Amino acid sequence: MAGHSKWKQIKHRKAAADAKRGQLFSKLIKEITIAARQGGGDPAGNPRLRTAIEAAKAANMPSENIERAIKKGTGELEGVNYEEAVYEGYGPGGAAIMIQVTTDNLNRTVAELRHLFSRYGGNLGAPNSVAWLFEKKGQIYLDADRYDEDAALEAALEAGAEDLVRDGDQFVITTDPSALHSVLDALRARGIEARQAEIAMKPKSSVTVQGADAERLLKLMDALEEHDDVSNVFSNFDIDADTLAAVSG
Repeated sequence: MAGHSKWKQIKHRKAAADAKRGQLFSKLIKEITIAARQGGGDPAGNPRLRTAIEAAKAANMPSENIERAIKKGTGELEGVNYEEAVYEGYGPGGAAIMIQVTTDNLNRTVAELRHLFSRYGGNLGAPNSVAWLFEKKGQIYLDADRYDEDAALEAALEAGAEDLVRDGDQFVITTDPSALHSVLDALRARGIEARQAEIAMKPKSSVTVQGADAERLLKLMDALEEHDDVSNVFSNFDIDADTLAAVSG
């Protein structure tokens, strides 16, 4: 079986490798702009901005694009006035879904999200309808083929991480949100480089979804992930690994 973190990595690698890179860049630029607007343009004193910049660099975004997005956030350059919101709902098979959006038109975005949920057999819910099923955590993803699991676990725990689990071809390290960057720095000092790191909404438990429901759910997740205004999607599904690879690959 495979969960949301595995699905996310499949989508991340695919976006970095194909024509969707432009859409990925657009979402990363929005996040950098928002982070700089809220916490200032210095990543040393703005953890959210530092995370956004690292994600952009991991996606091979040119440095001038990153700098321009920061300046739009700080007001040094003119930019779009984005708003952030979180929407919640249930997908096929009873999977809980949380969607973080960054948009210049909340009314348009919520109408489009409601349409996607309806199209794929889900329901967009009220605030706090599924939020209680998740907790905010830092998550770091490592290539399991590059690092020894025991060594990675030891390094992560010594750095203050909460745990490390294997999910397919990756290790997922969980941290307190405030410890994400200190753990990343400690891993780098040990020669361990992350594939990706983020502040995520981690499910407290999972829901097994099978058959046609699994296929519809993954199509809904893909549609949400590909929406221009969606910055992050989190879910608590657990789906057969072959189905996950076939539908999301």
